[in-house]
Amino acid sequence: MPRQITAYSNPLVKSVRDLRDKRHRREQRRFLAEGLRILTEAREAGRLPVLLFFAPASAAHPLVRTLVDEVEASGGEAIETTPDILSKLSGKDNPQAVVGVFDEFELTLDDLDRSAAGIWLVAERLRDPGNLGTILRTGDAVGAGGLVLIGECVDPFSVEAVRASMGALFTVPVVRCEWTAFLSWLRQGPGQLVGLSLDTEHDYRAARYAAPTFLLTGNEAQGMPDDYAAACDLLVKIPMLGKADSLNAAVATAVMAYEVLAQQRG
Repeated sequence: MPRQITAYSNPLVKSVRDLRDKRHRREQRRFLAEGLRILTEAREAGRLPVLLFFAPASAAHPLVRTLVDEVEASGGEAIETTPDILSKLSGKDNPQAVVGVFDEFELTLDDLDRSAAGIWLVAERLRDPGNLGTILRTGDAVGAGGLVLIGECVDPFSVEAVRASMGALFTVPVVRCEWTAFLSWLRQGPGQLVGLSLDTEHDYRAARYAAPTFLLTGNEAQGMPDDYAAACDLLVKIPMLGKADSLNAAVATAVMAYEVLAQQRG
């Protein structure tokens, strides 16, 4: 039976609200996800929140009811609260019907099976949570095996990144590591490393991609370092026919991913 929390001063409310801050996420090893769609995606991917907050008005919704039942059956806790407290937890004036608190799920390179997919995404020093979320959604859409984040990337468990991923954080494996570790792991088996670059004459549609293909996208502002580019098996560029000199990092990744998918599907 869900308990009720209606007071802002409740210590659990403060503890969950603190998860909007990176330092507290690291301390608690937990993160926030909001919205019925995202939490349902998580449930269908086999991940349930340890805490589930919901408003009375949404309690009768069949998907909310399913979430409440499964969270409680798994040993988690469902909590009925007010729209004002949901707003405080999510940081939005128009809060979603549900907010969940999840344990972080860190993976390592050794957890990845490169033979599981023909496409893998790699992002280097990605700084924008919207770009990260969009790249995760692209990964889900093309059936990518996972996303490898290189160096000082934005936190994939931030509220903004989770929100932008629209549930793809729960369906696309994410690994955070340094460049040397990734390159060492990659070269231990098959895998074509393809970098997106403006400093090449290879058109992205003229190139040929061998599975598994690892698509490397550099930092939004600076691109990838020269030594990263030199380590790639192939550098390709997307033609720019207008005034802009480059595409948004997430858009470029999506364009490339669908070209690789088209080739691999024949």
